[in-house]
Amino acid sequence: MNKKIEIMDTTLRDGEQMKDVSYIPQEKLAIAKILLGDVKVDRIEIASAKVSKGEEHSVEEIINWAKKNNHLEQVEILGFVDKTESVDWIYNLGGRVMNILAKGSINHLTNQLRKTKEEHIKDIKETIAYADKKGIVCNIYIEDWSNGMIFSRDYVYYLLDHLRGEPIKRFMLPDTLGILYFKRVYEFIKDILEKYPDLHFDFHAHNDYGLATVNTLVAIEAGIKGVHCTVNGMGERAGNASLEEVVVGIHDFFDFKTGINEKYLYHLSKTVEIFSGHRLASNKPISGLNVFTQTAGIHADGDRKGNLYASALLPERFGRKRQYSLGKLSGKSNLEYNLEKIGIQLTKEQKKRVLERVIELGDKKEAITAEELPYIISDVLKTPHEKSFKLKLCNIVTCSGLKPTAVVQLLYRDGIADKELLLEESAQGDGGYDAFMNAIRKIAKKINYSLPTLLDYVVIIPPGGKTDALVQCTITWSNQYNKTFVTKGVNPDQVLAAVEATEKMLNVIAFQKKEQLTQ
Repeated sequence: MNKKIEIMDTTLRDGEQMKDVSYIPQEKLAIAKILLGDVKVDRIEIASAKVSKGEEHSVEEIINWAKKNNHLEQVEILGFVDKTESVDWIYNLGGRVMNILAKGSINHLTNQLRKTKEEHIKDIKETIAYADKKGIVCNIYIEDWSNGMIFSRDYVYYLLDHLRGEPIKRFMLPDTLGILYFKRVYEFIKDILEKYPDLHFDFHAHNDYGLATVNTLVAIEAGIKGVHCTVNGMGERAGNASLEEVVVGIHDFFDFKTGINEKYLYHLSKTVEIFSGHRLASNKPISGLNVFTQTAGIHADGDRKGNLYASALLPERFGRKRQYSLGKLSGKSNLEYNLEKIGIQLTKEQKKRVLERVIELGDKKEAITAEELPYIISDVLKTPHEKSFKLKLCNIVTCSGLKPTAVVQLLYRDGIADKELLLEESAQGDGGYDAFMNAIRKIAKKINYSLPTLLDYVVIIPPGGKTDALVQCTITWSNQYNKTFVTKGVNPDQVLAAVEATEKMLNVIAFQKKEQLTQ
């Protein structure tokens, strides 16, 4: 069949209804550009009419960009059955598509609107007529459609019967409370499509039972023409159907197509993660930190011998790479993958001893990165792999009303020139760690070292309320070759934990530099 499924992303409207999420206009515009320009979703829903002055500014920014880049018809705004108010709000900001929120269940109609079905139909038609006069294209949400189909199906049919002749481009069927399971999704959509084969229907899933992705895929199987998603499954309560999961499901499970460019999905996911402030679960499909990481030794062994644990869900589709973790479940293949990654060769006996140490550390719940392997090797094999950088002194002063100041002393051993230097610098910053990094940058410039870019900074504090608890700081870096690596520090002081992680980073890049010079 190779039928095309329309994808409407509502991250900037429904997704922003997630608790503690609010995007500033520049962030909304950046996400809109990636969605339409890079990922190439068919449509985006960017706001609700009449919400706030800030929302007006966001809509204007996106609409102006969309006009210049031929995306205006792909930008949609939620409006209400209020005859002229929503239409005027959208029209005055330059919008040309309105998604009207109508009531799809008797319960919502009688208890929230307190109107009869005849009154509601009259109001909807008046709103559509005014929008049409203004040149606004209308789609319509049949809100609470799922409950409508369960408890008041005749009312749903009444709505559709009286609206099918109106200038409505798409009828959108929301499982507003996420109460459906896949059998009902299939049954309800089949029923609707058989009764109204001439209308275009979209399905809009919520994830309250953790079924949004599967329900969306089942809706596609039932014959729906379009589906609604949000990046990372953002949204109110348990969220919406995840854009990444739905798109990959369509591509891999059906003989259907989308216009989506998978290559940009991970970048989009991480952008929304940063702007929203809501971190992804490490096991989140497609975009989670660990989803392409093999832990068990038998898996690494199988992949090494013939990609036995690989599937069509390859990380390269999303610009990612498969990783093999080091810990108590590691086997020799995990170790070999990571040794190759950092370019170190060991004998069979040496590998055995290093692996024993890795497993021992894993038993203590220590996670080991490839970049920490040289130090484990040095410790186990007593090799002369010494640290190039050793922190001798770090004094960070913070006080109210003044910028934090850091004084840093680093002992630098130049393995090529075979000499040691004691390097000292001081600097101010916007925070204690920023002041420390500014001093490090001065030192790096003295010895012609190129520092990596800090990509992510995570502090984990154990629960329990103890003020002297050990803090773990995990920092992700990107070097000049756009390769990422992770270093960790553990200390009762949050800033000093970051300082320890940074000292490890300096030794990683020193090791990499030495390897390049000796090759």
